[in-house]
Amino acid sequence: MADPGSGGALSPLELYNRVSEQGDKVRVLKMEKAPKDEIDAAVKLLLALKVDYKNATGEDYKPGSPPNNDTPNSNNGLPAAGDGDDFVDPWTVQTGSAKGVNYDKLIVRFGSSKIDKDLIDRIERVTGNKAHHFLRRGIFFSHRDMHQILDAVENKKPFYLYTGRGPSSEAMHVGHLIPFIFTKWLQEVFNVPLVVQMTDDEKYLWKDLTIEKAYQYTIENAKDIIACGFDVNKTFIFSDLEYMGTSSGFYKNVVRVQKHVTFNQVKGIFGFTDSDCIGKISFPAIQAAPSFSSSFPEIFNGRKDIQCLIPCAIDQDPYFRMTRDVAPRISYLKPALLHSTFFPALQGAQTKMSASDPNSSIFLTDTAKQIKNKINKHAFSGGKDTIEEHRKYGGNCEVDVCYMYLTFFLEDDEKLEKIKQDYTSGALLTGELKKILIETLQPMISAHQERRKHITEEVVKQFMTPRKLAFDF
Repeated sequence: MADPGSGGALSPLELYNRVSEQGDKVRVLKMEKAPKDEIDAAVKLLLALKVDYKNATGEDYKPGSPPNNDTPNSNNGLPAAGDGDDFVDPWTVQTGSAKGVNYDKLIVRFGSSKIDKDLIDRIERVTGNKAHHFLRRGIFFSHRDMHQILDAVENKKPFYLYTGRGPSSEAMHVGHLIPFIFTKWLQEVFNVPLVVQMTDDEKYLWKDLTIEKAYQYTIENAKDIIACGFDVNKTFIFSDLEYMGTSSGFYKNVVRVQKHVTFNQVKGIFGFTDSDCIGKISFPAIQAAPSFSSSFPEIFNGRKDIQCLIPCAIDQDPYFRMTRDVAPRISYLKPALLHSTFFPALQGAQTKMSASDPNSSIFLTDTAKQIKNKINKHAFSGGKDTIEEHRKYGGNCEVDVCYMYLTFFLEDDEKLEKIKQDYTSGALLTGELKKILIETLQPMISAHQERRKHITEEVVKQFMTPRKLAFDF
């Protein structure tokens, strides 16, 4: 993903300046609400320049930190050894590979630990349950301190779950369900409290939304989350816009984190610049606060020694690296994490899906007919161009989006393996694979829609009212 200009020939300092200039251009375009394709092109160039900068210096671009050495690496602008051109932060995921992000490299880059067979076996022993298929298939693939959580369970010590949702649109897509499906399983097998943060404040700060619209999206998204089957007696869902103004425990923890993180640190972690509003700069402290049990005095009776486990997509990890760094300095326990892979867009695994592009995913509001049409028309195929070629050479499951979706939603391991063998050998055609996915998703989404119909504003209010849950602390 080299710069279309002369990126490979520029010195590190020149590249640094070009990245800075391009970042400013992107911000101006967004502020001026330029056409989406113009913004996308500018962002693509910015990402390419950042890759060039890393290839030239061996380090990620950090605003306000020019390169110490202005001598380029000797690889003449080629990708750094073993690094590829993946780019992952909390807002952008880009990869040049049709297979998607290289997660093994991401583990190394982020400094997390791979979820291996020993850990999965231990989870099964401790819970007495077969591991969720997200664990068995490597969909949740990385962790921080999961062994500590299992130690706590074995020693009869409590912990709680925390996950979240940034409500950027009225309708969620199937990819948004992944952390909630897994979190529900964790809550059931460990029997622990769950807090769900709705970051409507973040969406107001980052997107062209009014506060009222962001809160409205929170309520609509909460209905979809509740429809996953969470127990109101064990689950607290909260809006940042609403809860932070009523909870002294939560706001005190936000301020504690704010005091212990410098502007330079958040610039380095998140790439903020002098042009970003101060709300963005302080927001990471708000996402950090639910990691600490004293943020929820009604649930935990004021205790600050209950450890937290956070299931989330790997792009959210920068927030919690910061949180884990701060925790000991404010006398709190570090949160543990379980990271998931990204759910691929219908058009391929190169990017995350966009709620603003209706054809990039299957939405929870889609009809059976829309699901069928989207998959048949837009799902990226790993099959060959003709039936004859496909029968002879077989399909490629590593890039086929229908197969990828089935790894998430088809629970039967034997059936999934048979599909893989048949598709790879050419016995199963692309159209037949698409049909299997359609027949898997249609009843799942129909059932979700039926459950959601019965979730009233009153039910949402029950979940979102600060209260004691069915646990004694």
